[in-house]
Amino acid sequence: MVTKTGDIFTTVTIEGALLPPDILQRVTDGDSDLGGLNPEAYHLYGERLNEATNRAWNRLQGAWQAFKQAHERLPDDDIGTTITRERWLMVLFDSMSYGRLESATAVELDGKSYAISHRYKAVPIHLLSYKVDLDKRTPGVAGAATGSPHSMMQVFLNRTDEYLWGFLSNGYRLRILRDNLSLTRQAYIEFDLQAMMEGAVYSDFVLLYLLCHQSGVSKTCQRKGRQKAS
Repeated sequence: MVTKTGDIFTTVTIEGALLPPDILQRVTDGDSDLGGLNPEAYHLYGERLNEATNRAWNRLQGAWQAFKQAHERLPDDDIGTTITRERWLMVLFDSMSYGRLESATAVELDGKSYAISHRYKAVPIHLLSYKVDLDKRTPGVAGAATGSPHSMMQVFLNRTDEYLWGFLSNGYRLRILRDNLSLTRQAYIEFDLQAMMEGAVYSDFVLLYLLCHQSGVSKTCQRKGRQKAS
């Protein structure tokens, strides 16, 4: 079931029961009862959380414009993977304190290859071209050639104990996925990055920053890992 969040967020969609909209609103509001929403939790000392968020937003506005200009000049026969990653998505993750994302080699599981492009610790991060549909197979594109990128990431998370959460993005959209026992019902949170940046929807970016920041992801993975191991 798709949950539309238009009354709260204009560029965020929830599929399944990953997190309810009211929790996302509390994250955006900095609800202290949730815990982990203070500057120290985001490795900030001497800087307010809203100041860091605004600094990242200002940087990304420039990066988005540079990315747009680059793909407008892109030849038709160029799939656009490099400019999507280098001009936009790498900057996005760096702005959330991931640093330079580490390229990943394909993982073999039960005779099947999972060509996920990057990784941060125990978080697989699959970054594709803006020309690649997250929900469709794209022949000839690593990580999308044999099935949809979303399906590949979900199956990978389901079949491994080490990886519990993952990110998937083609530059226009970014999804947060986690291991999901149901193979028939999708569960993810999606940010429409294109609408967010073009419409200057800063309030939705606050949620993106707070929810996807490196510090929070690391803690969530550790916590969920202990729960799954128990």
